[in-house]
This record gives sequence, structure tokens and C-alpha cells, in this order.
Amino acid sequence: MTQEKEDERLDLEAAYSVRTPAENAALYASWAKTYDESFAAASDYVFPQQVAQVFHEQGGHGPVLDAGAGTGLVAEAIAARKTCLIDAFDISSAMLSVARSKGVYRKLVQGDLTGKLPFANGSYGSVVSAGTFTHGHVGPEALGELMRVAASGALFVLTIKAELYETRGFGAKFGGLGAQIYDFQTQEVPIYGAGAQISHALDAGVIACFRKV
Repeated sequence: MTQEKEDERLDLEAAYSVRTPAENAALYASWAKTYDESFAAASDYVFPQQVAQVFHEQGGHGPVLDAGAGTGLVAEAIAARKTCLIDAFDISSAMLSVARSKGVYRKLVQGDLTGKLPFANGSYGSVVSAGTFTHGHVGPEALGELMRVAASGALFVLTIKAELYETRGFGAKFGGLGAQIYDFQTQEVPIYGAGAQISHALDAGVIACFRKV
């Protein structure tokens, strides 16, 4: 199969159809080398820039955990605005290999966000994520561990596919955190920019921003 044909197969529909961590890792192992061009650039994917902008506006600081870091698009966008220590965590070693080449991370760790994270309590001053809480990927069950590894006062900036916010229980999960978080706010934003030429071009996302008590 030519690279062009392979890239046609590795699209959003394929990403949204994965159901297990193993399927997720297999998909991105195949997609990693061309992800930035065949998906992010081609679809005018603006989620990473939006996360970085909110992070900057809210005074986010390091060390930062980039949860579901992929090829490092969020860290690149943050690094373009300010200098801080950022660690990558992702299920795909192939995606992390691409991210490593960009030189924006302190360290890169492979693992599953739905399990126990290999970080000590209170390790991070901020937690960011773009494109991870979506179809076929990670649900609200991961928030408990992300809260554990965040320090008191840590800033969270997380994107969630808008149509899943209530149906997958994200709204209920945030509500259940209650007194564990403060300054909670959400905003609905486009996932793709004006240049998107894909079937999901009009899809919306939610950016959830809050701090840990």
C-alpha cells in the first residue's frame, strides 16, 4: 500500500472507531510519522493552539503534564508563548518518538491514561490535554489519576469532544469533583479552523479549565 493510500485509511473515522488501548496504540503506530501533515495541517486542527492560549491567559506554569501528548502539538504551541518544563505522556511510542524530535519536552513517558500514572502525588503545576477525551479514546475515568498527580493550585486545561461532554459523563464527573476544584469554567470552541476540508470540519469541542484545591 502506498503512503498516500495509507494516509487515506488513517483518518478521523479510524481514530473514532478504536475501542481498546491496544487498538489505539496500533492505529497511532501507523499514523505517527505523517500525523502532523496528513491530519493536523491538512484539517487545520486548532485544538492545540486553543489549549496553549488558555494556558497562557490563565497563568499556567510548569512542570506541565501533557496528557495524551501525541506528536507534541500542544507543547509546541505552549513553548511558542513561554518557556516551562513539560513532560509528555502517551500510549503510543511511535507518536512520542515524533514528539521527542521536536525538543519541547523534559521527558517522555509511554503509558495508558486509563490506568495508574507513573508519577508521584502532586508532581505537576499544570495538566493540559488536546484531542484525548474523544470518541474511542479516553473517558472521564482518567480524571482521578490526573488530579492525583497535580499539585495544589495546579491549572487544568482539557479539551473534550462537545457531543460527548454529557453523554460520556464528563459534566457529571466535573460536578462530582465539587470542593476538590475551583475556578471551573468551560467554553465551546471549534476543533478545526476555516481551512478544514474534512467531513468533521464543523465539529465542536469543549475546553474545561479549572484549578485543583
